[in-house]
Amino acid sequence: MRIIGGKYKSRVLAEFAGDKVRPTADRVKESLFNILFLKIRGARVLDLFSGSGAIGLECLSREAKEVVFNDLSKESVALLKKNMQSLKMQPNGEDNKIYNFDFKTCLNAVSGEFDFIFIDPPYAFDYGEQALKIIAEKGLLSEQGIAVFERDRQMQTTVAGLEKYDERKYGKTWLSFFKKA
Repeated sequence: MRIIGGKYKSRVLAEFAGDKVRPTADRVKESLFNILFLKIRGARVLDLFSGSGAIGLECLSREAKEVVFNDLSKESVALLKKNMQSLKMQPNGEDNKIYNFDFKTCLNAVSGEFDFIFIDPPYAFDYGEQALKIIAEKGLLSEQGIAVFERDRQMQTTVAGLEKYDERKYGKTWLSFFKKA
């Protein structure tokens, strides 16, 4: 796993041992950032199920203004901090915040709007759809904001207050893109 672009391009990130945690594949990450690359600089980002932090760190590498990382797992938060330190970033510095909450607590704790919200929950649960509903209800997306939901199947349901405007498949991974309705 590596940083795809920006000032930390090609830097290798530490990964989880085994197959218990599924990081976003480099190919999917590269495609995602090819779609969003012009909009990341200066953006406020929420990486809701951050795991190792690969998505949020990619955003910081591409000059996002602020990234809020969240993961329920203490092991994930520890790996994120290790990755930040290897990139010579200060955890909980002026351009990032790290939370160790469940996703609902995080969404209720954050304030302000985000330009990007990345939602990559464990595939076995419906946390992503629940998160999208809370994001819409709380108005957490900025006017031009985008929520990206990664999962293992196409999104069939709708979310009041959000419009799915794009959906793409990369191998076994689906990315659904939402904006305010």
